[in-house]
Amino acid sequence: MNILAWILVIIGAINWGLIGFFQFDLVAAIFGGQGAVVSRIIYALVGLAGLWCLMLFPRIRGKDHGKER
Repeated sequence: MNILAWILVIIGAINWGLIGFFQFDLVAAIFGGQGAVVSRIIYALVGLAGLWCLMLFPRIRGKDHGKER
């Protein structure tokens, strides 16, 4: 589940980068526009994946505390 969440977050980051730099929404282009049902599902899944990854952050940070730098 964690790997799937990270993949979706990366897809979302790439899509937002394309929107920011080139005004091109890849998800909308592939799936028929921002209002298309499939596009909205993907946007929702990316959003949920982002929330999931936020919950992973404390666990990742906790692993680093015992190591010397």
